[in-house]
Amino acid sequence: MVRIAGVVLPGQKHIVISMTHIKGIGRALAMKILKELAINPTKKADTLTEEEGARLRARVERETIEGELSRKVSMDIKRLQDIGTWRGYRHRKKLPVRGQTSRRNARTKRGKKKTGLSGRTTLTKT
Repeated sequence: MVRIAGVVLPGQKHIVISMTHIKGIGRALAMKILKELAINPTKKADTLTEEEGARLRARVERETIEGELSRKVSMDIKRLQDIGTWRGYRHRKKLPVRGQTSRRNARTKRGKKKTGLSGRTTLTKT
């Protein structure tokens, strides 16, 4: 059981896949780190030695991951909103930010369909 940055890595998976469970580390960065540390990417996470685990932990701590990454992203969005950019406006309104059409699509971002008067529920006296 390897624990890196407060995340317990799944032991039965290859180390390159297990590392992607850490927020902020994808497959490309995981491969780069493992190549740098000369660790076989197909090795299972449970079979890492203590020394390899310590080197991996030290190297991953140099990256922006987990809480620090979430804080940075939220501060970037807040900055866009404060200076009044279009992207900040779209974030504030909970609409797609990167130019996607939102007239017919973007249901995930916009939420459940809001119907007009026809979809309205009326209260009945009991």
